[in-house]
Amino acid sequence: MVKRTALSARVLGRELAVERLEPDGGGKGPVLVFLHEGLGCIALWRDVPARLCERLGLPAIVYDRQGHGRSDPRGGPRTVRYLHEEAQAQLPALLDALGIAQAVLIGHSDGGTIALLFAASFPKRVKALVTLAAHVFVEDITIDGIEATVRAYATNGLGARLERHHGEGTDALFHAWADTWLAPWFRQWNVEDCLPRITAPVLIMQGEDDRYGTPRQVEAIARGLAGPHRTLLLPDVGHAPHLEAPDAVVEAVALFVSASLAAGEA
Repeated sequence: MVKRTALSARVLGRELAVERLEPDGGGKGPVLVFLHEGLGCIALWRDVPARLCERLGLPAIVYDRQGHGRSDPRGGPRTVRYLHEEAQAQLPALLDALGIAQAVLIGHSDGGTIALLFAASFPKRVKALVTLAAHVFVEDITIDGIEATVRAYATNGLGARLERHHGEGTDALFHAWADTWLAPWFRQWNVEDCLPRITAPVLIMQGEDDRYGTPRQVEAIARGLAGPHRTLLLPDVGHAPHLEAPDAVVEAVALFVSASLAAGEA
């Protein structure tokens, strides 16, 4: 069984919604930290955090970034460094506020990129890292996928579905995400230069049918890393492996994290 506790953490002047998970016995070791996608929130991880918390016997946190879910709105417009700001300011401040010294980061899409940037900036705080559909540069397929999502938001009820999770901040969140990625000034965004500074073991996962990125993202991450890593492309899976193939994701992540932590203790 996993105990869930909802709480709020004040981070750089904003209140962030956090869910803390603890396995039977409390769990000792690094904390699993789940980082959601660009339109995500705590709820959209579904039961994956709880399953991994129980399987690994480790405590976990899931949280809503500013402007997402039940957290306070984001202040000011996004810049080309908005993911750096999350990784280098917001996330370390949150971990400090929660008393978390070392973490295992598990990030989806934008969250995966944030995890990579954090691990590059604070290598001693990361014991292992898992990315699901992370980006390190912009591809044509990314732009095409976001343009299709913009159309879906306006025409097929996507906005209403997102509103169930983000409430009155849904429009602001959606357009901040879409407008940033579609802006001409964002087209040259690239964070491959951070990868050689990452020393923690990394599991790089992506669905073969991801409409926002090609296997070039996986290849670029693997090529740039300084430490041990493993890649896993999931057949018949799109942009959200943890939702489309949760059993495969939980199994792969659990085995990888267990092996990585055991190797670190050897």
